[in-house]
Amino acid sequence: MQNGFASKNGFLDRAGFDISGAQATIEKCRSVVDAARQNRVQIVYLQMGWHADMHDAGAPHGGMWHKSVAWRFMRERSNHAGSSLIRGTWDYAIIDELAPREGDFIVPKTRLSGFFETNLDSMLRSRGINFLAFIGIATNVCVEATLRDALYRDYLSLLIEDATNETGPSFVKAATVFNVETLLGWVTTADAYCSGLMQDTASPARAAR
Repeated sequence: MQNGFASKNGFLDRAGFDISGAQATIEKCRSVVDAARQNRVQIVYLQMGWHADMHDAGAPHGGMWHKSVAWRFMRERSNHAGSSLIRGTWDYAIIDELAPREGDFIVPKTRLSGFFETNLDSMLRSRGINFLAFIGIATNVCVEATLRDALYRDYLSLLIEDATNETGPSFVKAATVFNVETLLGWVTTADAYCSGLMQDTASPARAAR
């Protein structure tokens, strides 16, 4: 949930993508994060971007150089060079409405999956975490990529459907939801997830732990 993806004048907006659904997604994300914090669920932010010299962006003969929307946007519009998801910029920052708090983890990443060459896996395993709930933007890109990698590492993954938003036409989100339900994990809503947290907290078994 970075400005580049979710805010007016972020790079997706400047590149011509429809981000009209972002505000509703932000509100659902905020309800999920608030409920999670109240119930001592670990919050992890995955923050996509690169250093200004792009040394961590990949080689010009590689797939990311050709297919990354942000890289193409900066190459094709020279007046926006160095503006899209570059570390230290407004574009790279987490949106104000969901700003991290003390105790949250922030995992910088340079590729779509949050597991690619990061410490996410070791951080989760060292804390005995094996159940993951996914929210954010974009459902069909970074969210699905990370969720797929979570499956390969034997995590149990839950997609909170209405706390995500697609990049592209609506059918790409529908495809991700189908993939998750059928192959990768489970799907629920923000209200159901928050309600489940409250019920679990109130249960005698949870109270005894």
